[in-house]
Amino acid sequence: MSYEKVAQNHSRMIIGLKQTLKAMENGQVSEVVIAEDADAAITKKVSNKAEQLEIPIVNVDSMKKLGTACGIDVGASTVAITRSK
Repeated sequence: MSYEKVAQNHSRMIIGLKQTLKAMENGQVSEVVIAEDADAAITKKVSNKAEQLEIPIVNVDSMKKLGTACGIDVGASTVAITRSK
């Protein structure tokens, strides 16, 4: 998954740590995107949960670029793409 895929899936996107973890627990997530320049304490929780639940993880280099791809004015550390309905 790339920034372009995130940008194309606005309707299926969950932004942020708490929301991503909750959606993962509820079985709603098909893929997780993690910014490599985000705080490791934050991203470790998401990556551990994704590995536990066997959810694919894609790393991107920049929180700022990930936030832009999400259509927000701030950086995003994690983004989840939900399953198709």
